[in-house]
Amino acid sequence: MVPAVASGHVGNLSSEQEAKLRELWQSVLKVYDILRDWEEKKNDAPAPPPKVETSKKSRWFGGWKETEAPKAASALPEEALKLISDGEGDKSDLIKDFEAAISTHSPESLRAMVMASLKHEHPDAVMLRFLRARKWDVERALVMMLSALNWRQNISRVDTDILGHGEEFLVQDEKSGDEKSKTIARDFMKQIREGKSFIHGTDRENRPISYVRARLHRAADQSVESIERYTTYIIETARFSLTSPVETATLVFDLSNFTLANMDYVPVKFIIKCFEANYPESLGAILIHNSPWVFKPCWKIISAWLDPVVAAKVHLTYGREGLEEFIHPSQIIKELGGDEDWEYNYQEPVPGENDAMKDTATRDALQKTRDEIAREFESSTKAWIADPDSARGNEFKAKRETLAIQLRENYWQLDKYVRARSLYDRQGNLRPGAKTVWYPHQATGSDARLSDGMLETKRAVITTTTFPGIAA
Repeated sequence: MVPAVASGHVGNLSSEQEAKLRELWQSVLKVYDILRDWEEKKNDAPAPPPKVETSKKSRWFGGWKETEAPKAASALPEEALKLISDGEGDKSDLIKDFEAAISTHSPESLRAMVMASLKHEHPDAVMLRFLRARKWDVERALVMMLSALNWRQNISRVDTDILGHGEEFLVQDEKSGDEKSKTIARDFMKQIREGKSFIHGTDRENRPISYVRARLHRAADQSVESIERYTTYIIETARFSLTSPVETATLVFDLSNFTLANMDYVPVKFIIKCFEANYPESLGAILIHNSPWVFKPCWKIISAWLDPVVAAKVHLTYGREGLEEFIHPSQIIKELGGDEDWEYNYQEPVPGENDAMKDTATRDALQKTRDEIAREFESSTKAWIADPDSARGNEFKAKRETLAIQLRENYWQLDKYVRARSLYDRQGNLRPGAKTVWYPHQATGSDARLSDGMLETKRAVITTTTFPGIAA
């Protein structure tokens, strides 16, 4: 049974919610325009006069008075700041976050950052996550989104390092990298090989499930950086397995055989920050499974850090019966007492599995096409915003849906040229065209085999993935 589209998602927006979506798009496009105009003015402006050194103190009625330091000039034009500063209330922190997120960007680099974050998803679906997370406050949603994307690109370096390099690169670094690279690679690969966390299957709401086996964690076993990289890798990979109209995942913290030696608050804080600040509205349920009594004081500390919206998604479960409320027995893995005869096994990278990434000519051609589609999507969005209730506005609204499909199709053509293959590609879970297979063993008369690193299943009934507003 396919779940209904939830309110506030693509395909189920009230008139008020759709208006907020248009406002957010208008703000994003306005930022592009402001940065472009500002960049042109800076290029045309004459060079500033040389600075003249002045005394730090000045004479004042026969005495000395410290001169007041001039206020630091904003790194952004006033017109950009007005997008945030207009209205009531103290917005100094919001303005500071806004400046930090975009002050180093040109209009083109900001546009590229936004587009890179979309991957295969409908652009509106990404915007709506931030609107829902900020209770439809457009200003706060804008700043949250730009801050998250800035973290993604410039701090975590998701596309260039985590997804762009992938496991094959890390295996090479284990052998021949410098000391720091070897450490990060070794620590990352240790976690993925032992299956400290992994993605497998779906719950009763068709949400992909990510498991965390807490008993395998020891704080001293790996660096903080490698834990954060591995966590981000799992989250980003799970994005590719979302099944429309579901846009969230279920997180199962398996605390079987947990002891206090396994407790580590640093990665817990990072996970919370990821889902609250950088990947909002991405969690459907959090199952704390088989927690022992020694975990209670730990949970008291952790629960105090949670946003109320996230805290409301937490459920304590015990045994098979507890999981059955959320996961069908046939899809509960045998490790947790279920009927699915499946266990985690890591498959090492296949030499040459990322050779397509060397074909930069094809990559650049596909990226050029993507940029052209994105420009047309932006133009159609502007036309829709300008006159949303007219027949012309509805035409552009429909055109946006067609362009969103083209963006999705283009991404899956581009994918192997920009994203290194993962365990989930080698296992055949992730397939080109946004199709996800978790249960190929359920197929009747199937002829499954590995070909080019991808599991191919003939005559099989499989679970497929589509995306919001886009037909399978």
